[in-house]
Amino acid sequence: MGHDDNKGAEKTEQQPAGTKTPTNAEEEEEHKIHRSPSESSIYATEEEDDEDGGGKKIDLGPQCTLKEHFEKDKDDESLRRWKEQLLGSVDFSSVGETLEPEVKFLSLAILSPGRSDIVLSIPENGKPKGLWFTLKEGSRYNLKFSFQVKNNIVSGLKYTNTVWKTGVKVDSSKEMVGTFSPQSEPYTHVMPEETTPSGMFARGSYSARTKFVDDDNKCYLEINYTFDIRKEWPADQ
Repeated sequence: MGHDDNKGAEKTEQQPAGTKTPTNAEEEEEHKIHRSPSESSIYATEEEDDEDGGGKKIDLGPQCTLKEHFEKDKDDESLRRWKEQLLGSVDFSSVGETLEPEVKFLSLAILSPGRSDIVLSIPENGKPKGLWFTLKEGSRYNLKFSFQVKNNIVSGLKYTNTVWKTGVKVDSSKEMVGTFSPQSEPYTHVMPEETTPSGMFARGSYSARTKFVDDDNKCYLEINYTFDIRKEWPADQ
């Protein structure tokens, strides 16, 4: 969530001899603000990227209820122990015979050292009204979220985040969260630390899309939002 400056830094390579170095004027021309395309066209671009890079879908086999999962392969000692570890705290009387897992996100927050948590509201339609949050340039932060799993195991829950500035994709990231069994208590997860970019050209408004999907590419939460990177933290945040 947001835009991590470290990713770009890691990919920097030395210019080959004879390569033309852009002048200050050319750099200023390159970073001039252009008219942003519509929201629908921005997100359509991201969807096309997903389709192009998705490759062949893995066949995970037929879905089973939680009880069927537990009963299968009883003669395999290693599998039995793994299932007991994963499903040992599950109350089978409360999960029923539902095939589809239910994942509900309860909270989202941005953590930054030395500051109070930025608690983000989760809109029902996936589109927060106006600016969702503001980050200070060069600041370190983590995304923290809690969620509840019901009915069945959610396999390979992943976090994806894509960021655009003035209609150009500037950052895209994916992070595996894990596989989770149903339980009454919510799970809490903290994403790896990121750092916002800094400098005159890094400041401004960004559009972004965050998704949580599983191995079947089922989406449990999608949020399309805008955020700012500014020179200082806002006084009211």
